[in-house]
Amino acid sequence: MIEAENITKVYKTGAVEYKALDNVSLTIKRGEFIAIMGPSGSGKSTLMNILACLDRFDSGRYKLNGKDITFMNDNQLAKIRNKEIGFVFQNFNLLPKLNLLENVELPMIYAGVGKKARHDTAMKALEKVKLTKWYKHKPSEISGGQRQRVAIARSLVNKPFVIMADEPTGNLDSAVSIEVMHIFQELNEDGVTIVMVTHEEDIARFAQRIITVKDGRIVSDESAN
Repeated sequence: MIEAENITKVYKTGAVEYKALDNVSLTIKRGEFIAIMGPSGSGKSTLMNILACLDRFDSGRYKLNGKDITFMNDNQLAKIRNKEIGFVFQNFNLLPKLNLLENVELPMIYAGVGKKARHDTAMKALEKVKLTKWYKHKPSEISGGQRQRVAIARSLVNKPFVIMADEPTGNLDSAVSIEVMHIFQELNEDGVTIVMVTHEEDIARFAQRIITVKDGRIVSDESAN
């Protein structure tokens, strides 16, 4: 479960303060598929970054999978990101000099997993996104949709508590976007918790629940169907 309570985040530029999040509280249950929406500057990306332990908040409390994140140091947060959270980004964030298998193995290298176990787990993850026959190819040799599927495979290998997806279809055309969202739905049906930021309403409808953020506050939280 994700529990964020009274989260406030303020950015300062000189004498100017901007409240990106204003007393936000949010609970996400294990196995849910959540979409976070809102206009540019609404605070949705800041909320995602805090939930993903990529950014710190100024006040409030945050628990992820029973662990209180609020006062953790940078090393502790790094371990949480590696073990508890899988990441999928708009720009894929694949390393161009590594082949697909090596890209998928990366989180396990940081986690200290042995070579054979890394290989076997990465191949199973690539099988889940239907890319095993491409495993020796470099990211530049495959399509944008395939790169995102590799990124999804990479997000799975450490068996995270939650996958955080930031505009995962932002660089994809409509048909490929639907393919990627079907993969997310299949993972969710297998029990994976997914939190996704998107500005596209049709993409948000693939989730079970849509949270809308405006001016740093949650203004609606409703079923997607």
